[in-house]
Amino acid sequence: MVTGTEHQTGAQRATGVAATLEERYIAARHRSQALYEQAVRIFPSGVTHDNRYLKPFPIYVERAAGSHKWDVDGNEYIDYLVGHGALLLGHSHPAVVEAVMRQMPLGTHPGACHELEVRWGTLVQSLIPSAERVRFTASGTEATHMAMRLARSFTGRRYVLKLHGHFHGWQDYATIGVDPPFDLPMSSGIPQETLASMLTCPASVEGLEQAFAQHGPEIAAVILEPTGGSWGTYTMSPEVLRAARELTRRHGALLIMDEVITGFRCSPGGAQAAFGIIPDLTTLAKILAGGLPGGAVAGRADVLELLAFHDDPEWNRRRKIAHPGTFNANPLSAAAGVAALQIVATGEPQRQANRLAARLRRELTQVIAAHGLPGCCYGTFSMFHISPFHDCPARDRAENEDCPLPHGKLPAPVVQALRRAMLVHGVDLAGAGGMLSAAHTDEDIDRTVQAFDAALRDLREEGTLERLRGQF
Repeated sequence: MVTGTEHQTGAQRATGVAATLEERYIAARHRSQALYEQAVRIFPSGVTHDNRYLKPFPIYVERAAGSHKWDVDGNEYIDYLVGHGALLLGHSHPAVVEAVMRQMPLGTHPGACHELEVRWGTLVQSLIPSAERVRFTASGTEATHMAMRLARSFTGRRYVLKLHGHFHGWQDYATIGVDPPFDLPMSSGIPQETLASMLTCPASVEGLEQAFAQHGPEIAAVILEPTGGSWGTYTMSPEVLRAARELTRRHGALLIMDEVITGFRCSPGGAQAAFGIIPDLTTLAKILAGGLPGGAVAGRADVLELLAFHDDPEWNRRRKIAHPGTFNANPLSAAAGVAALQIVATGEPQRQANRLAARLRRELTQVIAAHGLPGCCYGTFSMFHISPFHDCPARDRAENEDCPLPHGKLPAPVVQALRRAMLVHGVDLAGAGGMLSAAHTDEDIDRTVQAFDAALRDLREEGTLERLRGQF
């Protein structure tokens, strides 16, 4: 079995012509290429998720276990996408697999309440400090949409304030302020009236203070990612989180903490437990459902009371928030969620993933320095982001969690080139970074560091590294 570290073909060796990384990528992935040629006739650009788009074509994965996955051509990869962050326990964890298989013959959709949803909700309530009440949704995007609606209804106010670079799904209200220029939505097709109900500001104490000074009485809520925008790609001081909590309390607004990625990852109780800052509402997904589809809004009982039925028909018609949803608390997702959260509750998966992530950030930073590049690998908890070309005076510290630089997203050509190079060397990144699971090992870190060193060397030898550096 090949391991993703393909080199030159026989013809290339015979002619003495070095294969480019892209040529090596293509040469070892003919079945993926053929599947992509079919896919482009079915899906726009051949993909079903924007982040899976990769030139000249993406990999097609056949199976996954633990921290590794294998594509249809037999190439093996150390995986740092981990189900877009959903798999803190790694791929195909036996307890999760058993739970889903046990539920499958009992029914996949009874169209009714069931015991598993009660057990699932009880676990969420016991782990997440803000979870006085819980409402399940089918995804994280649905959860943020619900949280914003709850905040507007509860406060009777118009605006939701979001921070520059913070991502809250693809629903209409969340599309503003995600990527520079932050005053434009990340998508077309959004009504101006919808955008006009949102405010954005820099992810800083000063930015929040200015927004509340101008619009305080009209702000229903602040929504943010607690470790920084786009799961920490845009760095953010915990002081901003504390300021958001204090300002929302002072002005009668709600604080919505988007823990779709950080929930259960930073600690069993999420980032809010790790930082000791409790929001009014929390949005959850990913790890929540053990890698299956599922989301939730958790929070104050008086706010979630707006979802409840009352005996007063007038209240139900005018005040209640309507919330159907065919797959809310689906029993398969509930089964997987219960199995996963019971293990997550021990705290051991987080300790393992956090330890290895700290080591990976440190050693990838050393590789960047060894190649004469000014950047670093930074991040918090079990997440990491590679920024090879930004000056990083903090990179000589033992850790880079507190890197003070205003890091952000790398240009798309840089991300594409880096990810493709790492795939050639047997590592699959989530863009220019990734997340770890409890299934990752020290051997995985060793191989990843070696792959990164080889990828940078190959990018330099073919001239791509200097071209990419020229964009900064």
